[in-house]
Amino acid sequence: MKANIIERLERYVKINTQSDPNSESTPSSSVQWDLLRLLEDELKSMGLKTELDGHGYLFATLESNTQKTVPTVGFLAHVDTSPDFNAKDVSPQIVENYDGGIIHLGDSGKTIDPQVFPDMHQVKGHTLMTTDGTTLLGADDKAGIVEIMEALQFLIDHPEIKHGRIRIGFTPDEEIGRGPHQFDVERFNADFAYTMDGSQLGELQFESFNAAEAHIFFEGVNVHPGSAKDKMVNALSLATSFHSQLPKKEVPEHTEGYEGFYHLTEMNGTVEKASLHYIIRDHDYETFEKRKQKLIQLQKDINTQYYYDPVRIVINDQYRNMAEKITPHPQIIEIPKRVYKALDITPNTAPIRGGTDGSQLSFMGLPTPNLFTGCDHFHGPYEYASIDVMAQAIKVIVGIVQEIEKEA
Repeated sequence: MKANIIERLERYVKINTQSDPNSESTPSSSVQWDLLRLLEDELKSMGLKTELDGHGYLFATLESNTQKTVPTVGFLAHVDTSPDFNAKDVSPQIVENYDGGIIHLGDSGKTIDPQVFPDMHQVKGHTLMTTDGTTLLGADDKAGIVEIMEALQFLIDHPEIKHGRIRIGFTPDEEIGRGPHQFDVERFNADFAYTMDGSQLGELQFESFNAAEAHIFFEGVNVHPGSAKDKMVNALSLATSFHSQLPKKEVPEHTEGYEGFYHLTEMNGTVEKASLHYIIRDHDYETFEKRKQKLIQLQKDINTQYYYDPVRIVINDQYRNMAEKITPHPQIIEIPKRVYKALDITPNTAPIRGGTDGSQLSFMGLPTPNLFTGCDHFHGPYEYASIDVMAQAIKVIVGIVQEIEKEA
């Protein structure tokens, strides 16, 4: 199994599928079609019926082989990779029987050092795939795609394993928050689904952040500095004053678990005009709303100090905590927990400190928890995939469809 996983993952990660946040099309980048069409061909070669629509959503069906009436389950993964780091010309390298030491990433001078990445002890003895230090790997989420494809092939090769109807979805643009925007839940036609988009062994995630983004615009009054007294309003000073009034410890680098944050992701400006961009995150909805109100109150406080309103704010909600829609259906969580137990995997139900398509899909009527893929250090040159954990993830997919059929 490991050789098949390596071959398939290498093939997929070498295809550049980087999404583009500046594009308004879906998919946001034409390169995503390259992998989508390859996957369509591979699914067809397995004998599966496929549907690839004009927005880059590839659906497929493995029909039921049981006489029981069984709920339809879906498995999802996204084809795009992060726009935050170079994704062209990925050159993966294999580390056999990882010894727990420093991994040198090609000739780049970069290393995966366990002193910097202490979680590496969890994959000691594993076969790993890493980058050469010049690109990301793209295992987020091509590892999830591999796991779904390998599980499908295993089920096809072993018809004695009974299962209900299985729906597969490969989607674009998850990395820029648009994965479900054109997703047709009714056409997908599953009772519930799982995204294969997590990280370390045992992750079973059904809680996510509530999420919003805020654009803050500052308008200054630009006057020659020699005669600026009581006339100039420096937009850059307004921006720095605004930011300085936010809680200094409520930022990503000082929070964990259920703790929320304000994250300043971009700042631009001159004396005349400046702007800040934040993402706002919190698991608790009431606290999340208070965070947004904090920004609005700061805007009002600054504006009252001037003869005009120099601060303008635009806040856009992005997604809600999917627990709200998943916890009313506890069996969706209990099924993988039973499979984990059978495979001697300890469940880790810690909340997601990030986004997942399941957050939006759950509110669109498709409850969708997130399962581990066996990869980590996403969106940069230190990304890796554990081939051993990926093999476990494939067993989890097979186990889930068996468990659903068994309890029907």
